[in-house]
Amino acid sequence: MMSGIVSLRCVARTLLSAPNAKALKIRGATRHYWTALKRTTATALTSGRAAFLLGFPTLSYLGFEAFQRAQSSAVVHALEKEEVLEQADYLYSCAETEKLYQLLLQYKDSDDAEFLWRLARASRDLALMLNVAADRKKTLIFEAFEYAKKALERNEGCFAAHKWYAVCLSDIGDYEGVKVKIGNSYIIREHLERAVELNPKDATSIHILGHWCFAFAELPWYQRKVAAVVFASPPTSTYEEALAFFLKAEEVDPNFYSKNLLMLGKTYMAMKDKQSALLWLTKARDYPPHTQEDKEVHKEAGELLKKLG
Repeated sequence: MMSGIVSLRCVARTLLSAPNAKALKIRGATRHYWTALKRTTATALTSGRAAFLLGFPTLSYLGFEAFQRAQSSAVVHALEKEEVLEQADYLYSCAETEKLYQLLLQYKDSDDAEFLWRLARASRDLALMLNVAADRKKTLIFEAFEYAKKALERNEGCFAAHKWYAVCLSDIGDYEGVKVKIGNSYIIREHLERAVELNPKDATSIHILGHWCFAFAELPWYQRKVAAVVFASPPTSTYEEALAFFLKAEEVDPNFYSKNLLMLGKTYMAMKDKQSALLWLTKARDYPPHTQEDKEVHKEAGELLKKLG
């Protein structure tokens, strides 16, 4: 159960501009940031002088110099953050997982949610790579959850922190048993819904909600029995509910993710709508493979198409 969520690899284009645009911006970074630095520094210092003239406590000359240095330092820090995040997002779009992880690991003690949720995502992506040993995978999965948890604590209003907290909580459930995993499922859905509430245009959060619904719609009977024994009101869903989320994700960002196309086909199959299933599975099979997951989707879609005849 929940295997779809566990295997999910959210694509970069949902969160970023086109990779080529990013690449151009990275290559022109020196010019871009120098221009931004001059502009932002001028704004910051001008606003500082305005505050001084409007009646804030009088500063000595040395005090005012210190004030100017603090303002300048804050501007440089903000620009460094912007540059690091841009570099991180570019590495993510290029699937440079190890490099991305090493870059963001330098900020593991940061109090900034923007660094932390990206580090959670990078840790998780690294854990899911094919050549990772089982013990390191487990370490990375729990590490990712801690980063996502910290990101959420630092900024409850960050939609991505909610999304990756939900995904990473699902992941650690694989190591804690069915009872814990089902219990966590309520929390997972709450955070996914909060992510969508904060950013209705994030197709991946909507897609994961669809996966949540699909997983519980096809929950094996023995797991339903466990859920019924442990929980007075176990989580339930339907293929119709899952379908609505997958279609909504496609509406928000058409053709954004091969897995969404595949899940639309599988959901229509479960609902016995052969024509619609053929349509979406064909789209999934023909999706240009950029990642390992795309290749796996291509293979599964092809196999399902053969079954449908």
